[in-house]
Amino acid sequence: MIKSTKEIEKAISEFGEKEYPNECCGLLFGKINSDNSKEITEILPISNAQNEENKYNRFLITPKDIIKGELYARKHNVDIIGFYHSHPDHPARPSQFDLDHAWPVYSYIIVSIIKGKADLMTSWVLSSHRENFEQEQINLI
Repeated sequence: MIKSTKEIEKAISEFGEKEYPNECCGLLFGKINSDNSKEITEILPISNAQNEENKYNRFLITPKDIIKGELYARKHNVDIIGFYHSHPDHPARPSQFDLDHAWPVYSYIIVSIIKGKADLMTSWVLSSHRENFEQEQINLI
């Protein structure tokens, strides 16, 4: 389970709408609780570094942006607990590309943007055998 707020969900949705028809992306900051649930405390929108012809269905967060996020997390006593991105005019389900590039433990929030408007938002974690994603419940706090 991952815990979020309406404000964080709204910010992710608005960023997805702003970047439409391209994919948006960003980092999820927060903490992992003793029951292994995650709690998002803030997000960091990132400029999609994918080349122009692929931005509509792919996102890229550069190593430089990951390092910047890690430094921010360390300074503010939070962790990077995952990533978010949008699927323009596609369902909020991970693609094969998402699966091929996923890391264990992290949460992957996907918001579907249909014709420029945010629709369904889901969260996923890579299964322990790394062959598929398992849907993770989003609880609003």
